[in-house]
Amino acid sequence: MEEFSVYGIALVPVILAMVELLKRVGIPKKLSPFVALLLGILCGFYYIAPGEPRKAVFLGLVTGLSAIGLFSGTKNTIEDFFSSSNPGRKNKTRVSGKKISTLPKNKVSR
Repeated sequence: MEEFSVYGIALVPVILAMVELLKRVGIPKKLSPFVALLLGILCGFYYIAPGEPRKAVFLGLVTGLSAIGLFSGTKNTIEDFFSSSNPGRKNKTRVSGKKISTLPKNKVSR
């Protein structure tokens, strides 16, 4: 049985920092997830599992996707924290691209 190790997990913030640097240099923001995946796969081949292509691609994809998730989760948390005065309750809801208002608690629609 193969031993499981997490030695490549430290690459996640490194990939995130490299993607941020590339975005500041000039790559479009829309391409940043693809760049993170590419950097993850390259790190898989050169650092995580050199000489084992299948393992390198798999662990590189996991590392790149983890970097994308770290960025997205942090961004969403910060936006939610600073955008709403009461984060537990929202007055407006989006359903299929259209805004709808929620009814007050004491009103009943018929």
